[in-house]
Amino acid sequence: MKKNPDGLVRIRSLTDQHRMMGVSKPVNPLVSVLKFEEVGPIRTEETVKMTSDFYAVALKKHCDCKIKYGQTYYDFDEGVMSFAAPHQVFTWEAGSTMASAGWLLTFHADFIRNSPLGSKIREYGFFDYAINEALILSEEEETALENLYQTLDRETRLPIDAFSQEIIVSQIDLLLKYCNRFYTRQFITRRVVHHDLLARFDAILTEYVNSDQLPESGPPTVAHLADRLNLSPKYLSDLLRNLTGQSTQQHIHEKLIEKAKQILTTTNLSVSEIAYRLGFEYPQSFNKLFRNKTELSPLEFRQSFN
Repeated sequence: MKKNPDGLVRIRSLTDQHRMMGVSKPVNPLVSVLKFEEVGPIRTEETVKMTSDFYAVALKKHCDCKIKYGQTYYDFDEGVMSFAAPHQVFTWEAGSTMASAGWLLTFHADFIRNSPLGSKIREYGFFDYAINEALILSEEEETALENLYQTLDRETRLPIDAFSQEIIVSQIDLLLKYCNRFYTRQFITRRVVHHDLLARFDAILTEYVNSDQLPESGPPTVAHLADRLNLSPKYLSDLLRNLTGQSTQQHIHEKLIEKAKQILTTTNLSVSEIAYRLGFEYPQSFNKLFRNKTELSPLEFRQSFN
């Protein structure tokens, strides 16, 4: 594998990907479906950072591989789905081998650009999830997705005609919709584990808001809280929305307003001083957020307690 000066292996086309995997080039240069059983064992003898110019949706089974995301290592076993958007960077550790069973769908953004899927694909948050947030499939779910992969495999091997793109895009769209459904199921079935995570999230957020770092560092960011929990920002927000109906940013705002109410009713600090204590650069921003959340200005709220 040829590395660029920055140390990355960049896969710029599906033809290059097929060449690296030792299989014939795809019929359609913008979309490909591969069965891992047909690829054969591929082993990395050195640690490699990789990125590609296309989307990838993989169903992996029997994968003796270790991938590093950030500073954390994750092992894959069987029946997991992983997703990658263009230009994401992954590190394959030395000695890892590719999955020995399963499917790999790859497609270029240009292939879906003028379709409804092209405008909504970024709404599928799992393309921004971290490696450790893979979708764990039940046997029934795995069978349903394998049927879709088989349909896509047949269509992508046929000669290109006037209907090819529309049919293939519709099948990709259906595959992603099923994945979205199964991720929602995973949030629900793992509710006990996730409620423990929710408690940790609330503790971290409360600790931050009650600390002395707000004036210097500003309100906590979604990225900061997600990092503390070893999650991707998108996964954390989707998880919280499924558990509580609110995104991470909404939880941050709620906690700041809760703290603001406490200060307003227990001190004589001015609104500007409170805004500064809560990390707001401009009092107007604090006033706007407070009114949006309470339908009262900070002063009106304080006066209601007098």
